[in-house]
Amino acid sequence: MIERYTLPEMGEIWTETYKFKTWLQVEIAVCEAQAELGYTPAAAVAEIKAKANFDPQRILEIEAEVRHDVIAFLTNVNEYVGDAGRYIHLGMTSSDVLDTALALQLVASLDLILVRLADVIAAIRKQAQQHRHTVAIGRSHGIHAEPITFGFKLAGWLAEVLRHQERLTKMREEIAVGKISGAVGTYANIEPRVEAIACAKLGLKPDTASTQVISRDRHANFVNHLALLTASIERFAVEIRNLQRTDVLEVEEYFSKGQKGSSAMPHKRNPIRSERLTGMARMVRAAAVAALENVALWHERDISHSSVERVMLPDACILTHFMLKETTDLVQNLLVYPENMARNMNVYGGVVFSQRVLLTLIEKGMSREEAYAIVQSCAHQAWNTPGGNFHDLVTKEPRIAQTLSPEEIEACFDPQHHLQHLEEVYQRLGI
Repeated sequence: MIERYTLPEMGEIWTETYKFKTWLQVEIAVCEAQAELGYTPAAAVAEIKAKANFDPQRILEIEAEVRHDVIAFLTNVNEYVGDAGRYIHLGMTSSDVLDTALALQLVASLDLILVRLADVIAAIRKQAQQHRHTVAIGRSHGIHAEPITFGFKLAGWLAEVLRHQERLTKMREEIAVGKISGAVGTYANIEPRVEAIACAKLGLKPDTASTQVISRDRHANFVNHLALLTASIERFAVEIRNLQRTDVLEVEEYFSKGQKGSSAMPHKRNPIRSERLTGMARMVRAAAVAALENVALWHERDISHSSVERVMLPDACILTHFMLKETTDLVQNLLVYPENMARNMNVYGGVVFSQRVLLTLIEKGMSREEAYAIVQSCAHQAWNTPGGNFHDLVTKEPRIAQTLSPEEIEACFDPQHHLQHLEEVYQRLGI
């Protein structure tokens, strides 16, 4: 991932140096397990731990000749260790190192993502609390529907990200899996006990039944969880973009002093962060497709997944992490305009209260068909008409006036009727 979208703590996890550190962690954990079971001299393992090191540039030089990254790594490590290095990698295959070390990278990445996700949750919760009573118009099909509050809209966001938090916490257990079972996964040259001890040292669980690799359904599930999370972020971003439109302007991204919106038009204040998040979600979804295609490997393994994962996994983790920080900043600093929300809700004289008028007429004994025709006629006369006023039309409609008192008509236009049960939702979420 380009530096522009890489936060340092996540970028570090996906450097070559960090990768080689995890490879060495795995190799040393296996050596220690072998020593505990009496297969490797304890003195040799102590020497390995004291001397083991690597040089990323030297590894690349060796790889250019041998055309195998793990062999190049082991060769370089042995240049530091010397004779005791013959106990490194005993009975193992390359995928034992690669897949187990990859699990360490994925767990570390997920831990950072969960921290950033908690920040998003806190930011949304705070805004929802502040705007629990800020009346706004709800929309369906992009068209004004009935009153809600802006806090209620945010409550929906909060419930969604809380589900993501729960999913990703469970996902951490699924991805924290190692594999030290040798070629084709049969433990022919290394004992399952070695795998169990080594994985425990690394904070992992042994895979239930590996082939020569850990099956890629786990990795596909991991990336799809990220794709789902970023799809939610995109939903929030698209909502902000729509609400920031000039003709709506109910919310607006924070516009800092000195910021410019357009090289040509000085008046522009564009929702650039929300647009950036929308685009990034597309890239994470693309990674999800690639992860799914990695599942179908030939027989006990091939390496068609390898080249994909070198790009796809770092990009998906780095982008998701970056998107969460952007989302936190966006929500925390969001400019909210209650007066514009009230203005938009009352356009065309409260036409959005048509259902209350309809139901009140029905409650008074009018047939639904007759009531619907009368109310729709009033609503459509007001709709998209300069100075159109549904309230006035309802009040002056003889059939309505004969059925409802002035007080009953006014009660139909009270937005609090639509908000009377929202406290239940807020209580469910602790808002």
